Amino acid sequence: MTTVGDVLELVRAPAALTVLGDTMAGGYAGGGRLRRRQWLLPVASVFLYSGGMALNDYADRTLDAVERPERPIPSGRIAPRRALGIAVACMAVGLGLAAGGGGRRALTVAVPLVGAIVSYNTVFKDTVIGPVSMAACRGLDVMMGAGGARAAVPAAAAVALHTAGVTAQSRGEVHGGSTRVAAAGLTVTSATTIASVAGGVHSPIAVAGALAGGAAYAGAVLPSQLAALDDPSAGNVRTATRAGIGAMIPLQATLVARTGAHLPAMALGAVDLLRRRLAARRRAGDVT
Repeated sequence: MTTVGDVLELVRAPAALTVLGDTMAGGYAGGGRLRRRQWLLPVASVFLYSGGMALNDYADRTLDAVERPERPIPSGRIAPRRALGIAVACMAVGLGLAAGGGGRRALTVAVPLVGAIVSYNTVFKDTVIGPVSMAACRGLDVMMGAGGARAAVPAAAAVALHTAGVTAQSRGEVHGGSTRVAAAGLTVTSATTIASVAGGVHSPIAVAGALAGGAAYAGAVLPSQLAALDDPSAGNVRTATRAGIGAMIPLQATLVARTGAHLPAMALGAVDLLRRRLAARRRAGDVT
């Protein structure tokens, strides 16, 4: 019998919190503010992300039976057809929330975002362009918050760059990685830190907020990446990957803070604390 806990595990519930700030970063970077029904956009991101996670496990069910038999589908807790149904339902709800929160402008980004999510999980994930494909998903999620406004492109690029680095590193979670990939990850993190802090409103408070956020972002991801560089074993790569996923939130907070919107940035900090508490309940050796 499938439980609520099984479904939450399927959609990686704690990690879904890392997408709440995508549309916030996009909205503020695009020159606007999330007001009233626009706050549906972060919730839309959560449903789209959750649908992508469910589709990921559906697409990987044969491989997971060998490498990750404890996951909901290979363990028999969720039937493959039900997992696919959950994926489709989550994406449909996400599209509806995007339309309700941002109207036609948000929907024109949300539709290709769903296409990018499906393409990554069913076509590109195991190819050489897999990290770029996943980066496109997160970049589009940021742009959804901005309704496609060009002013949000730098923020979307920063999130996409970080995503590409984390995705490339995650490929070593089961069998171990390499020092070359770990070194590339460090380079990406350094570039992302600079990109996230630069730009924005040049008031002293905004600059201070961006610097504090950038330091929090780098501090969240660099230690585990350095450990993976020293020893790219599967365990260290998993730790670095989890840290990279979690670091999305301080990165988003930095992008919001540099616009001068400090209360929303601090709210994202609170979301990060919640994510950490929820993620601490997971087994340390689990694969992301």
